[in-house]
Amino acid sequence: MPLFIVAAGIVLLLILITGFKLNTFVSLIIVAFIVALALGMPLENVVSSIEGGLGGTLGHIALIFGLGAMLGRLIADAGGAQRIAMTLINKFGEKRIQWAVVVASFIVGIALFFEVGLVLLIPIVFSIAKELRISILYLGIPMAAALLATHSFLPPHPGPTVIAGEYGADLGVVLLYGIMIAIPTVIIAGPLFTKVAKKIAPDAFNKTGNIDSLGEQKTFKLEQTPGFGISVLTAMFPVLLMAISTIVDLVQNSVGFEDNTIIEIIRLVGNPSSAMLLSLLLAFYTMGIARKIPIKQVMDSCASSIAAIGMMLLIIGGGGAFKQVLIDGGVGDYVAELFKETSMSPLLFAWLVAAILRISLGSATVAAISTAGLVVPMLAQYDVNLALVTLATGAGSSICSHVNDAGFWMIKEYFGLSMKETFSTWTILSTITSVVGLGFILLFDASFIIAGIAIVLISVVAIYFSTITPIKDKRKALGA
Repeated sequence: MPLFIVAAGIVLLLILITGFKLNTFVSLIIVAFIVALALGMPLENVVSSIEGGLGGTLGHIALIFGLGAMLGRLIADAGGAQRIAMTLINKFGEKRIQWAVVVASFIVGIALFFEVGLVLLIPIVFSIAKELRISILYLGIPMAAALLATHSFLPPHPGPTVIAGEYGADLGVVLLYGIMIAIPTVIIAGPLFTKVAKKIAPDAFNKTGNIDSLGEQKTFKLEQTPGFGISVLTAMFPVLLMAISTIVDLVQNSVGFEDNTIIEIIRLVGNPSSAMLLSLLLAFYTMGIARKIPIKQVMDSCASSIAAIGMMLLIIGGGGAFKQVLIDGGVGDYVAELFKETSMSPLLFAWLVAAILRISLGSATVAAISTAGLVVPMLAQYDVNLALVTLATGAGSSICSHVNDAGFWMIKEYFGLSMKETFSTWTILSTITSVVGLGFILLFDASFIIAGIAIVLISVVAIYFSTITPIKDKRKALGA
């Protein structure tokens, strides 16, 4: 009965969002109330459960998410993201242009949220494709793969950040594992999949695309932008701080030396909230003061970034409210009891639940947060790496982007694709990111190493045998 109520609640959520076109946040709150009542929660506890879920979720993520949005916007508005992309493209050269786009998109994707990174990088991809007379999709697929992987696996993006907080996972460990998993996943879902996509949807690679809806883009002459090194440092600074703290903790646990003042300072600086604040202060200088940009203009960029993510914060809070109702209503305990005698790994379970919710609801973030309500009670029964469960949930929430996902329509419209072509490229790309990401996550889990190797090998072999046709000339190699 509890699972039936949850399923009915998800269907109702889908109807409210897609059928009645209600705001996602409002729909989540309505469904949270209805599901709470249907589960038989005491009436006096319904509101407190919803408020607790909303506040608890935002209390953990709001600081990181808000500071991260400001950091990304400062790098974009100062031209740092453009400098990173153009420098890498010039260094890699025409023959390796895809790899330049992958590396640039990955670095930019760490600092910028998916939609922002997409809007920022697409004009650059279009201009490079036009200059080299190659297909925009030839560069667009690697770009989208890198942005999706960073969005799914790496803090400070909302999904992994929120999930880590719900599961009690160390955010620094999530970041380190996430980078190691995201890099090979991007290679397979990006440059390698591009060769397969050209065979599945060859006409899509002849489309010219249309970015008129983006309006006039803010562009810079290269000499007007910050230096490449300082731009990369500013974008990667929170990653470096969190990584150093995590590595020190891992060494301490292995060697066993006692805490001291230096260790405590490193731990404070490497805390995600502290790391984001210090990175923002660095960006104030490198992207603003050092370039003689008035502080008011810097603050305007910060203000506009928060205005842009205001609704996203509410949606995340609504997802947290729905998650808390599932926990307080006993659904999580019911699921834990249901799977008590099963041998299914929490990694596979978290991925499966997130995948089902993602396909149903469209929003990767809402799917990931809602999954926590079903998975958290189950974790007490298993000795499992919480960072890997976090990443498995993120992987599941990236699967099969289709018509109920805003990203699907952005890719379709910007690249001028038909519905069939969008399914054949973007939807498959998101599914590859999810499945291959799961494969590498299982590789990190010793008990499932064989399953992980099998998934990865099957993916690589399938791609290899679909790309053995020799490339006859340079023009064809570049996707013309």
